[in-house]
Amino acid sequence: MPAQYRKQKVKPRGVSNRNRALQWIRANATEGTLYFADDDNTYNLKLFEQLRHVRKVAMFPVGLISKYQVSSPIVKNGTITGFYDGWLGGRKYPLDMAGFAVSVKFLHSRPKAQMPFKPGYEEDGFLRSLEPLELKEVELLASNCTEILTWHTQARKNPPAPALDRKKYGGTNLVQLTSWLV
Repeated sequence: MPAQYRKQKVKPRGVSNRNRALQWIRANATEGTLYFADDDNTYNLKLFEQLRHVRKVAMFPVGLISKYQVSSPIVKNGTITGFYDGWLGGRKYPLDMAGFAVSVKFLHSRPKAQMPFKPGYEEDGFLRSLEPLELKEVELLASNCTEILTWHTQARKNPPAPALDRKKYGGTNLVQLTSWLV
């Protein structure tokens, strides 16, 4: 981590490593999928099979994260209509780091894409650095974002998720998705 960020109260964790990985991929890979896996997550092997086929950018739900217990694109009729996350924070892409993947070929077409040193905005900043990117171009994995194939399982007790507002989210993937939560 660069020295100027070490003194901050809230530090941008893992950014140097991720940016170094991006540099290595650009120098050494021409195909495949970039996915920022984490040692405190649990993965269903189906996710990795799906990641093999990403053409540009893919998004999918992550379970056991935030006050809602899930972070996901909101999908209605096969289209992303927003994001469901316990902390929106003015982010264009309020997702967990484990909730998206990028094709290496697409990454090469965005040579300036990198992770910002801004705590809480790493994912959003990275996805913004891939622009131009329209939501209609994003591939929806995990059965159109109705399954949880990635679980944030770090040792922390989370309160129960609030009930889903069915008036607001009826007809979206969230109805089926929240049935996965205890």
